[in-house]
Amino acid sequence: MDKIIFATGNEHKMEEVRMILKDLGAEILSQKDTGITSDAVEDGTTFEENALIKAVATAKAAREVPEYRDVVVLADDSGLEIDYLNKEPGIYSARYMGEDTSYDIKNQTLIDRLEGVEDQRRTARFVCAIAAAFPDGSTEVVRGTMEGIIGYEIIGENGFGYDPIFYLPEYGCTSAQLAPEKKNELSHRGEGLRKMRAILEKRYR
Repeated sequence: MDKIIFATGNEHKMEEVRMILKDLGAEILSQKDTGITSDAVEDGTTFEENALIKAVATAKAAREVPEYRDVVVLADDSGLEIDYLNKEPGIYSARYMGEDTSYDIKNQTLIDRLEGVEDQRRTARFVCAIAAAFPDGSTEVVRGTMEGIIGYEIIGENGFGYDPIFYLPEYGCTSAQLAPEKKNELSHRGEGLRKMRAILEKRYR
């Protein structure tokens, strides 16, 4: 396993992925790095279904490129579930209010929708499903979560997306205020990637 393709062009996400998988001994490439395009339509009803759709479609496209024919492809689908809002935005987290809407606007809107709601009813979690598509056609999918509450203001510069409103009571800060190493230790993506790393290590040891 010399290379792994992670099906994203999001550089923030790739920084986390490379940090967590760095000791696998494989080069971690983003889909953007490879120039591979796929026609994945993420029409699943769960994070797991969408991650698998993305991984399988990207792997299919990679098989057409000799350099990447035998490469493992990973993909994730992640989002924020807010219990008070019936687990919105959920699988639509990236598309909530439109993909081109800034997260400052999205985050403030979610805070506004929870106006007057007390802490114990502001429970939320980040969810991340990580899927792997292997050269032999088999697949694996795992899930990681991080529990917290929705804060009352946008705070923090270290994260992205919904991190600045995701408050971790036990640490007294938002996900966007955590140091990158600590965030990777606690985060939904970190948990999911560690589970996937264990699968890869067992399969390719």
